[in-house]
Amino acid sequence: MKLVVDLNKCQSYGQCVFAAPTVFRFHNEESLEFDYTPDEALREQVERAAAACPVQAIMLGGSQEAMALEHPPIGWVGQIGGIGKGQTTKEQPYAQ
Repeated sequence: MKLVVDLNKCQSYGQCVFAAPTVFRFHNEESLEFDYTPDEALREQVERAAAACPVQAIMLGGSQEAMALEHPPIGWVGQIGGIGKGQTTKEQPYAQ
């Protein structure tokens, strides 16, 4: 499964972290990190996290919105943590 988070929409409410803590976490209490290819066994948690997001920033791959974000513009990052605004990084799952 592929996970996409629209970081322009994300307001760091943290509902995803509560719903799926093995997929989402905060880095330094402000930057959202997430595994963009979580195991299929975590689908129910990820779907709960997406439903709980107050700004609907979380999408599962395959949806039209997620596919539109597959090649995001400069300034969007699949995983952030210590990356400044306007910078990009290769999407990789975070190490636990």
